Amino acid sequence: MAAHKTHSVALKRQVVREYLEGETLHGLARRHNLPRNLIRLWVDEDLYPTRDGELSEAPALDDIAALAQTIYECETRIEAIERLVAKRVAELGQEDKE
Repeated sequence: MAAHKTHSVALKRQVVREYLEGETLHGLARRHNLPRNLIRLWVDEDLYPTRDGELSEAPALDDIAALAQTIYECETRIEAIERLVAKRVAELGQEDKE
């Protein structure tokens, strides 16, 4: 059975950073002589919580916070639009009665 090759944390972080900056999996795999699936695993570990529930990298936490803010803003806009539509429907209903 083949022994698993270990990679330094610095290499893992560098590869993940390059991927998050827009480099393709294929390009990274060729340049660093790594399997694409391994890079995917490293990226997933970086973007999602670890077993202890902590995020492995701060940039991922920043991304999640930015997405949460965007979702909040969209939900706020949707609620405002729904109120305007309800108001307009009520106004149209009153016009029909007159």
